[in-house]
Amino acid sequence: MPLPGPFDRYDAQLTTPGLVILEMVAEDRVDAARQLAQRLKDAGRVDDLDAFLADVASREHQLATGLPGGIGLPHARSEHVTRPSIAVGVAKYGHPLDFGAMDGPANVVLLIATPASSFSEHLEVLATLARSLSKQGFRESLRRANDADIIAELINSSLVFADH
Repeated sequence: MPLPGPFDRYDAQLTTPGLVILEMVAEDRVDAARQLAQRLKDAGRVDDLDAFLADVASREHQLATGLPGGIGLPHARSEHVTRPSIAVGVAKYGHPLDFGAMDGPANVVLLIATPASSFSEHLEVLATLARSLSKQGFRESLRRANDADIIAELINSSLVFADH
């Protein structure tokens, strides 16, 4: 039996297959964030889509959220998030998105949404996910998985087992 991970205290998983968009086609990073945030709203994890997106845009203006290896990581703490969540978009082949990374556009976008009051959890999610995303094998697994269940499992298990 695995040891408890840092995110076991959440009663729901941070992402679910319903929060994954496969073959995502977006005009730009703002459109990508809107598509992913809409999934969070539809799942009841965000209560005001436009207000949450304003928080994401505000964060994005502070510093680009592109990571090396084709990853976009827009994120925000917001009063409009009901529980910590991650929505995932895998860009359709030939439709990468510019998130400001030095090595080029993103093929995988992970929108991290945490409640405004959860500063430490927000940093914990970001740091843990960034550690997993720094591994080429993990990024490749996300890119190659063409199944929302597998992507959700990859993300959730990376967070649960990250510290062990």
